[in-house]
Amino acid sequence: MKVVVAGAHGQVAMQLHPLLRGSGIQVRGIIRNPNHAGEVAQAGAEPIVFDMETESDFSGAIGDADTIVFAAGGGGPSPAARKWAVDRDAAIKLMKAGEKANVQRFVMLSAISSGKPFPDDEMMNVYAAAKGEADQALRQSRLPYTIVRPGPFTNEAATGLVDVAPQLPRRSIPRADVALVLYNVIIAAGGQRVEFDLTSGSIPIETAVRNILM
Repeated sequence: MKVVVAGAHGQVAMQLHPLLRGSGIQVRGIIRNPNHAGEVAQAGAEPIVFDMETESDFSGAIGDADTIVFAAGGGGPSPAARKWAVDRDAAIKLMKAGEKANVQRFVMLSAISSGKPFPDDEMMNVYAAAKGEADQALRQSRLPYTIVRPGPFTNEAATGLVDVAPQLPRRSIPRADVALVLYNVIIAAGGQRVEFDLTSGSIPIETAVRNILM
């Protein structure tokens, strides 16, 4: 299997790379900042310096990958324009490249807030709207996909226990557990045109993923 991860220097992606490499999976990591190349390589991914916000031809960035993971994000304090540019526009450009390349799976790291209004928080409202439009574009694409919508991230150690369902209350989850879920989604059979919310919970990750992807 060959996987390309967009947003490869993100905190979830950096915990995903060694899991994939440990299973013998080839990993390419798309990064915007060349200064991050060394850390990404050390984590187990071949760094690909590519600005998803400004470039239009993504074919070289994805190479011959059979699975695409979109784990990029405009970042909490970033301006609204960058949230649209990354969380929506870059994701859609990557989808189109994936369609042309006939990739076997597009795994979207979305958010439990995707598409939901936050009238009292302008930046959160923009973020959720951008994520929602990207998710909708993926549903309308020809790609086999899995959309993972985690709750708010924490930096706590992985518990290995989660809840997954089409809809869940908005609860937090450690980034380390999100990385483990993404890993299990990537290596699992099935999961084509499946989406689910994800929070900390009581079900072992491997079991939870297997059940939701069936």
